[in-house]
Amino acid sequence: MALPQEFLMELKYKNDIESVLSPYVALKRRGSNLVGLCPFHNEKTPSFTVYPENGSYYCFGCGQGGDIITFIMRIENLDYMDAVSRLADRAGLRMPENGQDDRELKLKNDIYEANREAALFYHSYLLSEGGRAGLDYFLSRGLTPKTIRHFGLGFAPDDWHALQDHLRSKGISDYVMRQADLVAVSNKTNGSGSKTQFTYDRFRNRVMFPIINIHGKVIGFGGRAMPGNEKQGGKYINTSDTPVFKKSNNMYAMNFAKSCCSKQMILVEGNIDVISLHQAGFCNTVAALGTSFTEEQARLLGRYTKEVVITLDADAAGEKATDRAMKILDGVGVEARVLRLPECKDPDEYIKKFGAARFGALLEGTVSDIEYRLYTAAKEIDLDAPDGRLQYLKKACGVLAELDDSLAVDLYAGRLSEKYGVSKDVLLKNTADLQKKQRSKTAKKQLDNIIRPRMERDAVNPEKQQHRRAAAAEEAVICVLIKHPDLASKAEQELPPDNMLTEFDRRVYRRILEIENSGSEFDLMLLGGDFTPDEIGAVTRIMTGSAGKDNPERVLLDSIKVINEEREALSDRNIDSLPDDEWAEKLKKLTDSKKKR
Repeated sequence: MALPQEFLMELKYKNDIESVLSPYVALKRRGSNLVGLCPFHNEKTPSFTVYPENGSYYCFGCGQGGDIITFIMRIENLDYMDAVSRLADRAGLRMPENGQDDRELKLKNDIYEANREAALFYHSYLLSEGGRAGLDYFLSRGLTPKTIRHFGLGFAPDDWHALQDHLRSKGISDYVMRQADLVAVSNKTNGSGSKTQFTYDRFRNRVMFPIINIHGKVIGFGGRAMPGNEKQGGKYINTSDTPVFKKSNNMYAMNFAKSCCSKQMILVEGNIDVISLHQAGFCNTVAALGTSFTEEQARLLGRYTKEVVITLDADAAGEKATDRAMKILDGVGVEARVLRLPECKDPDEYIKKFGAARFGALLEGTVSDIEYRLYTAAKEIDLDAPDGRLQYLKKACGVLAELDDSLAVDLYAGRLSEKYGVSKDVLLKNTADLQKKQRSKTAKKQLDNIIRPRMERDAVNPEKQQHRRAAAAEEAVICVLIKHPDLASKAEQELPPDNMLTEFDRRVYRRILEIENSGSEFDLMLLGGDFTPDEIGAVTRIMTGSAGKDNPERVLLDSIKVINEEREALSDRNIDSLPDDEWAEKLKKLTDSKKKR
């Protein structure tokens, strides 16, 4: 259901775009606009521009654009109505009744309720006689009853239907259970060869970890197989993506960590590591959810801290994951530091072996991402051998070449020079040569990123490729009308919407005319749920153009002329395929038009 225009405009005015975007992007004023590093792709030079005058943003690097709703949709991975609701809460506004699709909203609420009931069921079963094996497992990992209650830990019975039966008794439908990924469906073939559907509990004979979002709602579960059963269905399984849950956008224990008064967050690998550190007093600890660390998770962390201590498992996979996490955090403007755990494979083991005080002392000695990379570069190299030192120093120069800070390069080159007895100037020259090569590669990549989209099929307006001249003119018409709404009646008179050659431009043009004819002024907010974020981004790109800057009416009429010519030419090209009666009519029109000339 469409939201009232009055509500959308109030939403916009009470959510100043600069204040909405500032927690995610460090913005600097440039004239009447604001610029910053784009939060949607990695870049070193700001190409993300905010236009406070009309409440829009556009990145000239990746092409993302839109308004405050579009931004919140993208950055928080929300659908349209959820983004509007988030902004309404921020502004202290009440959502209009029936403002959301009732069915969609009801389904989400039903899933939340199903997850809540499932969490209560698993926790209760853990504390029952039937769940004794699960409770013993948690106790064997050093968790206290208080911690078990705090995290709502549970146990899934070794039963195909126990949870289903319980949820049905609570009035929760099979459909909602499937949508919540609490049950799975399989097909069985009977003796006659016909197939019947068989539903079963997705989590069975597993210790359970409820996943709770930052608003305190259960959105999914992680389940660990009991020791000895790891090969049956995998050691760990998580809820698949649902209408309320996406693994790449959430983090385990973020609901607790966000409220922890700390200058930093600790990123660990597993749920048990998180719980063990929380129990030891480090409530600023979180973990990814059975997936590689993502940019979305980095941005989520960046909302609550500017420094993340990475403490992943001390194995080859952990080192690789650490390197990846450092780069992702750097890309979103969050400082990454690394904590190495001597003699232990993970934080849980370290806490048990040495205690919370020793772990806290280690936190004071975390290393920067540069120091960590220099450390890992030396692994499996014999530094006592001349060839080994040469190999390491070449790798070290490669690490320094990735730095943009010349002072940092000079500092670390000096340290390497003192430690290995090599000329600092030689190290700096080697580093500079590598930087030159890297800059050349980067420049080529950036140029390719600019050129390729122009050559490839436009995902938003795929018809643009076959109607390049007309599409350019159509965009000029749209640009002029957005900036000069007084020309809308003239445009509609000269160019009916159906005469636009590309379907996307036709939709935008028709919507602009509808808005103007209603007596309102065009605003991106009024495109609402009728256009996707990518489509709104395309409209924003068109808005940033300069079409009609000097003589808008002339540009408008000239562009309409081009569109009509292209439409006529297209019609002429298709004349051979016309039936005889239509062909005769076409010929007559052409003859009449020539006589008029």
